[in-house]
Amino acid sequence: MTAVMNQTTAREFSRIHGVGSFRPDVVVTNEDVCQWIDSSDEWIQQRTGIVTRTRADANTSLLDMAEGAARSALASAGIEASQLGAVIISTVTFPYATPSAASALADRIGATPAPAFDISAACAGYCYGVAQADALVRSGMAEYVLVVGAEKLSDVIDNHERTISFLLGDGAGAVIIGPSDIPGISPSVWGSDGSKWNAIGMTHSQLDLRDAVLQAESSPEGASLMAATEATLWPTLRQDGQTVFRWAVWEMAKMAKLALEKAGLTAADLAAFIPHQANMRIIDEMAKQLKLPESVVIARDIATSGNTSAASIPMAMDRLLTENPELSGGFALQIGFGAGLVFGAQVVVLP
Repeated sequence: MTAVMNQTTAREFSRIHGVGSFRPDVVVTNEDVCQWIDSSDEWIQQRTGIVTRTRADANTSLLDMAEGAARSALASAGIEASQLGAVIISTVTFPYATPSAASALADRIGATPAPAFDISAACAGYCYGVAQADALVRSGMAEYVLVVGAEKLSDVIDNHERTISFLLGDGAGAVIIGPSDIPGISPSVWGSDGSKWNAIGMTHSQLDLRDAVLQAESSPEGASLMAATEATLWPTLRQDGQTVFRWAVWEMAKMAKLALEKAGLTAADLAAFIPHQANMRIIDEMAKQLKLPESVVIARDIATSGNTSAASIPMAMDRLLTENPELSGGFALQIGFGAGLVFGAQVVVLP
């Protein structure tokens, strides 16, 4: 008789069981920002909707924030870390190329030996993580999956750079995804447009800095040239704001509509809209194009948290449910978009 190997048994549905967040203590006002760039509180609020942004102090690491959000999400879901079948962190600001932030987090919270890995998909990374967690749960590869978006963007900005630095904050948000008796996560709409790869990114690569430092070390000018080289070539974030704004407003509204279509829903079925907290003008324009009814609650966490990249959607979801607990069980459209350029969207049932 021919042997038959085992294979995992699929589950039909998945959903978000819990959500949590970590918000650092340092509040940076628009007046603070204007010490570094030639701007004003009025201009920043009009152009971005940001009043303050929160940033982590020197003693608070990305892993500290990720752990805080993860523990909060576990408590919200009512499960133990030992029940996790995978740990996923989306981040672009973990200071080590390897090993992963996720493996360290799994150890911190007691999820070992769960598989753990990082995602580098910028502001769409959380939605990418949800897509993968949904697949892991429904394929039978894991019962519960922790998805964390965590960023310490203050580590990679030049405060004097005026295309993006004033937008950015720090923080972490997390969700627990597990099995469900009803559909809780719609088919994901995700993708990329590499033709605009340079629209958001770092000013230089690590190799640029390394090669320049090595050259400076061998120069007769020595230390003075080294200091100038590091100041000039240290990698920091920048963006082509107009390109990103136009792409986000027009192309991402199409993707949001497609996510609703794939979910078999309309805007009228939504309880909430939770877009990436990139810019209040983008959020407002997307809501207008989606023709959201007034009954739909729109996440506007950016006003006091700033743009926290991969952390922004779960942080906004956590605040939305804290302030509006009656939304629990309703449909929410979430969409992330950012550097790459990449995007991801789903409709989820709010925990």
